[in-house]
Amino acid sequence: MNPLDFIEQHKDDLLTTYQDLHCLAEPSWEEEKTSGCIADKLQLAGFKVKRFKDHYGIIAEIQGTTDQVVALRADMDALVQEVNGVVRPNHSCGHDGHSTMVLYTALALAASGLKPKHTIRFIFQPAEEKGKGALKMMEDGALENVSLLFGTHVRPVSELPYRKASPVIIHGSAGTIRGSIKGRQAHAALPKEGINVIEAASLLVQELKEIDLSTEVPYSIKMTQLTTESEATNVIPETAHFALDVRAQSNEVMSLLKQRAKAAMELAEERTGASFTWSMEEFVPAAVKNERAIKITEKAIGEILGKENVVPVCISGGAEDFHFYTAKNPGLAATMIGLGCGLTPGLHHPDMNFNLDALIYGSKILIQTLLTALQET
Repeated sequence: MNPLDFIEQHKDDLLTTYQDLHCLAEPSWEEEKTSGCIADKLQLAGFKVKRFKDHYGIIAEIQGTTDQVVALRADMDALVQEVNGVVRPNHSCGHDGHSTMVLYTALALAASGLKPKHTIRFIFQPAEEKGKGALKMMEDGALENVSLLFGTHVRPVSELPYRKASPVIIHGSAGTIRGSIKGRQAHAALPKEGINVIEAASLLVQELKEIDLSTEVPYSIKMTQLTTESEATNVIPETAHFALDVRAQSNEVMSLLKQRAKAAMELAEERTGASFTWSMEEFVPAAVKNERAIKITEKAIGEILGKENVVPVCISGGAEDFHFYTAKNPGLAATMIGLGCGLTPGLHHPDMNFNLDALIYGSKILIQTLLTALQET
């Protein structure tokens, strides 16, 4: 059977699977039922499924005749956010759609009886929202012998219109700097006897606002959290905790921002006498374009949607842990396909929704991408 015909013939099953995954909606590192649902469908199709003791990631393969591997990755976790007054896991980033498309790509290729030259590996990854899932999958061998890696992500209408797609998403780098400030407690009537951590934090905020990197690359750094451990209003607090959201559209600019943040904290220490301790957490690197992988996906999108519906580049201010795969493996050819799907009002919005027909043509794009990759390697 032609794998593209398989998708047409199993539209209803595909959409039902999406609804099942959408309703499961489990947070990072807790994707037990989601993983189980995907693994069951793969096993019923004849796949040998590799699972792991310390997380819910999945690897499944269609075996080839060479040592090379072409891989396709999906993420499985949901965000935890307030939805209609209730805080709960919610698939507002589209990972349920990504898992559905990669799953049905695997099912379609298996049903076609394809005997590929290179092994095709399907990677279902946990904890993308924590920026840690890709690292864990690499630790457990997900990229062993992989020479080409592809992923996909649904995009809001502000980035890509419905029924258009891009062969590359240029995500930015993002991270959170978490830190503490230690001062000296004093009675509010005797402020000169203390070292006020709030004043130190205020100085840091001002210094961050003065950062000018003289670059055309978009970036931002700002304080998003500040708390003290004192409940009294008549006491100069001794300890404060803060968080900085740090973003840059390139890895080089992110490195500069970290250096400038460090300098700003050192200046605040010098001027106030407070001491700062900090670390960068939840960091993900920016995308780096790979022309070899982009050429393959561009051709595949054109064959499914028509060349007129290929958007050369999708620029996103968001971040994605997919790019750890290339950051940690510089020789890997990889790209993430941006899928226009009529998505509104936006990613991570609690009411995010998109046209489910995109799951059909998105699956076909992924199938065509893998077939094109096999032909050109």
